[in-house]
Amino acid sequence: MLQHLTGRVWLYPHDPDPEAIRPSVAVIADDRGSVLVDAGNSPEHARAVRTAIAAAGLPAPQWLVYTHHHWDHTWGACAWPDVTVVAHSTAVDLLTAEADRPWSHRYLHDQVEANPKLAPSFRARALAVPDWTDFRIVAPRQTFDETLTLPTGVVLRHVGGNHAPDSTIVVADGVAIVGDAFYPPPYHLRTPADTADHAMIKRLLSERHSWYVDAHSLPRRLSEALTQSG
Repeated sequence: MLQHLTGRVWLYPHDPDPEAIRPSVAVIADDRGSVLVDAGNSPEHARAVRTAIAAAGLPAPQWLVYTHHHWDHTWGACAWPDVTVVAHSTAVDLLTAEADRPWSHRYLHDQVEANPKLAPSFRARALAVPDWTDFRIVAPRQTFDETLTLPTGVVLRHVGGNHAPDSTIVVADGVAIVGDAFYPPPYHLRTPADTADHAMIKRLLSERHSWYVDAHSLPRRLSEALTQSG
């Protein structure tokens, strides 16, 4: 079920089970066409979000923004055939390379055999996509380099960082939707020295948005985010 955050911004909450790797999806509702922020981790996840949007009586999405290219934020896109997918320009080659991989349960199994560090992510992928028949990875149709303002006034800004080179934040109605931008690198690439990007956290907090929403935890008001950042 969608939860109204503020203004035009609604959230389909993340799954609190960390093994599910099922992030939140945001909807910025507008009569000119809603903006969907991230696609969900699978077609099934995306269909649940679509059902929730219809149940809430919100306008159908016209744009789908990827906060970054990682699977749990993009694999639901094939269930949104009628939207314009938007992402940072560096996401194109990254997603094209991912699309060329022979995704299947056998492929997931073989990859984990070769690199056990992939197990948490690839196990979650296997659970998220039980049937690969109609699955495909969707590259963005529209890209940008630094910033982009959509026709509804929603602002996209590239921030990069250690988690993903294409990390993008989405700002609307006093809400900053930051995806995984300040997270450390993915588990299979992480070293013991890798931590959250505290410099990025400070930069984002200095912008003083009313709400901060990352993909795998609860939304935080500015005052709460400032307190938790120390």
